[in-house]
Amino acid sequence: MSSGFSNADTGSKPADPYTEKNKQEPTLKEKINDLSAFVDKCKFCMMTTKTSDGLLASRCMALAAKEGNSVDYIFHTNTESGKTDDLQAHSEINLGFLTSSGEWASISGTATVETDREKVRAYYSPALKAWLGDLGDGTHDGGPEDPRIGLIKITSKTAQYAVSGKTMIGSAIEVAKGVVTGEAPAVNKLVYLGESELKQAREGSA
Repeated sequence: MSSGFSNADTGSKPADPYTEKNKQEPTLKEKINDLSAFVDKCKFCMMTTKTSDGLLASRCMALAAKEGNSVDYIFHTNTESGKTDDLQAHSEINLGFLTSSGEWASISGTATVETDREKVRAYYSPALKAWLGDLGDGTHDGGPEDPRIGLIKITSKTAQYAVSGKTMIGSAIEVAKGVVTGEAPAVNKLVYLGESELKQAREGSA
């Protein structure tokens, strides 16, 4: 009995030649450096949470900071927003980073909402005033002491990414070759990070 979905029998040849051609196993340090640089380059991602009725919801979020030797992530949040309700019921999340050239990173983990004022102050950005507004009551003013401002900390469990060492023109040439020859193009470095690797990096032994 098959353990997963399959719609083809390709014999001894890989059924997913793109993955086979592009997956790589660099050192853990290189993996972390590549992922960290890509996340910094993107800055914005889609954060997917599970709603109270079991559906999935994605929201655009701007990265505020990284922790845990760059494998855990900090985002600002309005504590009165729907995503904090989602996270209170279901802490599991996914972060999806994507560029217009097709490079991407998918990070799965757990989220906690933090309201410690010292930490909020440490990561505070004046730009938050534009999103929260000043309610004119002397408390809810969008400043660092506004109780609506909290942090979402993501502790990563797994990560997968595909980044390219080629220019857009180089990648296009590889794809064009593939169209002609039927051979999967080698355009990305496709890498997976497991929970034990992320734990090792977080502890500074990468």
